[in-house]
Amino acid sequence: MIEEIITSGRMNPGIDPVLHAWGWEIPLYLFLGGISAGLLFFAALLSIQGKAKKYPVSVMWMPLAVPVLIGIGLLALLFDLSHKLYFWQLYTNIRWESPMSWGAWTLLFITPLSIAWILRWLPDMFPKLDLKYQLIYDLIDVLKKYEKSMAYGLIALATTLGMYTGILLSAFNARPFWNTSILGPLFLISGLSAAAALTAYFAKSHEEKKHFIKIDLFLIVTEFFLIVHLFMGLLASTAVHIEAAHMFLGGSYTVPFWVLVVAMGLILPGGLELMELRKKFIPAIVPVVLIVMGNLMLRFIVVSAGQASRWLY
Repeated sequence: MIEEIITSGRMNPGIDPVLHAWGWEIPLYLFLGGISAGLLFFAALLSIQGKAKKYPVSVMWMPLAVPVLIGIGLLALLFDLSHKLYFWQLYTNIRWESPMSWGAWTLLFITPLSIAWILRWLPDMFPKLDLKYQLIYDLIDVLKKYEKSMAYGLIALATTLGMYTGILLSAFNARPFWNTSILGPLFLISGLSAAAALTAYFAKSHEEKKHFIKIDLFLIVTEFFLIVHLFMGLLASTAVHIEAAHMFLGGSYTVPFWVLVVAMGLILPGGLELMELRKKFIPAIVPVVLIVMGNLMLRFIVVSAGQASRWLY
């Protein structure tokens, strides 16, 4: 007879708490919020720089997608809520220490402001459009006067929205992989990169396309640096953070992350964009699809891995 001393029951499946409370809704919401933030950021910044006519796709046309993207993201978020009829209670107070409160109020302000931004550029986009009502023309004239103020407001709100999508996760101290300050800047840069790639694809002039390809290359390098810094920080931290990093360094998330996000979402499209700048023929849709899919996979993998990481005990 073999005598065994049982000191723990952790070898039994289901003993360790692995929480998967968030499904596809949250990563999709974070993804759409990041792209929306990027599109509004570039539109507002170029407007302040007086380059609206030079880069019309970025300033006027790309923001048309923002209300739709935010609407889809909020719909996905509503699907995730357990008590859907009580979402309005988020707006009964402001909790300065809560990233979710910051996000709710940011979305409340940025959505109507993005619509006002579209309305301001409506006569420039559709010069033959007859709006029929004089009140709308009067409103557009007012918006033109406050264009710069709106632009500064959009930059502040877009930056907050882009970073909040990562800070929302990093505030969960009980999930070691999320518990890093890098997620906020990483998600912001990632959203800006996707927005730059989309703008470059839809740009009508060669100059605007080239300008945003250069911006995207810089953002891709920055995003790669932040990813490396993320794992350096985890590996230099506590045992639970090292364990969380190992999920991506030989664990179950190694192949999905380094292949789908880093190789196919950063390195490959970055190389294709560099070739495009050197006047090599590259199908324009390829790097855009790779970057956007890499952005989406980044959110899905980070959300999933964070819920799988845990404190050891």
